[in-house]
Amino acid sequence: MKVINSLKFATAALAAACFVLPAAAQDNTLLGAGSSFVYPLFSKMFAEYGKANATKVNYQAIGSGGGILQLTNKTVDFGGSDAPLNAEQAAKIGVPVLHIPMASGADVVTYNIPGVTASLKLTPAVIAEIYLGKIVTWNDAKIQGVNKGVKLPDLPVVVIHRSDGSGTSFIWTDYLTKVNPEWAKKVGKGTSVNWPTGLGGKGNEGVAGLVKQTPGGIGYVELAYAIQNKMPVAQVQNKAGKFITPNLSSITASSNVELPADAKVSLTNTDNPNGYPISSFTWALIYKEQNYNSRSQARATELLKLLAWNIHQGQKLCAPLNYAPLSKSAMKVADAILKSAMFNGKVILK
Repeated sequence: MKVINSLKFATAALAAACFVLPAAAQDNTLLGAGSSFVYPLFSKMFAEYGKANATKVNYQAIGSGGGILQLTNKTVDFGGSDAPLNAEQAAKIGVPVLHIPMASGADVVTYNIPGVTASLKLTPAVIAEIYLGKIVTWNDAKIQGVNKGVKLPDLPVVVIHRSDGSGTSFIWTDYLTKVNPEWAKKVGKGTSVNWPTGLGGKGNEGVAGLVKQTPGGIGYVELAYAIQNKMPVAQVQNKAGKFITPNLSSITASSNVELPADAKVSLTNTDNPNGYPISSFTWALIYKEQNYNSRSQARATELLKLLAWNIHQGQKLCAPLNYAPLSKSAMKVADAILKSAMFNGKVILK
């Protein structure tokens, strides 16, 4: 299946968010919900898997927060999230949840500045001050200072952020918390935060759409959405002082880390001098004990087989969509986590 333009699937995704099939659906139809960050990749993976297997996947891109809520309510087989569960979310679910890394991607800064076609350079301080509402025009001296030779207009900056609970927002705010003490103190990080300023768009597709239709708009979306919509992306200065273009190479450099046994790790503000600083893993979330939400053993087995395919054969689909595939060491961690899933106390995959 060809990955469709993000703006075109917006209506379908929103409608689907209001309707989730019951948990008792047949064993060869798996239900997932969550991250729109990973939606372009999941769409391709699930379509390719379905060509060779009877299993079908109904995945709704309703945001990581929505996916975690559906997992909490036991209405899906798996959630998609770009943020690990926090203590409050884990407590609400009440049973152990496994985080299985699928790939890594990037939050990119995209903008709509009439007359400007150059790839802007942005520092961590400038990005934070824009989202704190302190930089309000595009020709501000702090932006102009790192973009010499680019004629920036005296045009209001229109800040655009996510309106829904979002792993993309978690990555964004996790990054800003690390690079800006004022942001860390006043706003902090999370899938949902109290934004100091700006307009909200639902999903990556909603933010992309608002930026495209708003002169002066600036927003953050997963790289695939910017590419699909032919939107400009900024070079972001990393910890080493380099201005880095978000692409497969720089995302891979950021994700070249040793994963802990539970796979929960933050990649933002990387130490890698060639790494893009707003990168992240994206995870599939499943119950460690698969009969927790009354799934049959056959259904649980189908789910684990699907995710095992994603982290092995499915990795060849990452690069064409500008996601960084798992490294060999990350794949080994993902395998170990997946093989710890059980049904009635017995492991499912050997």
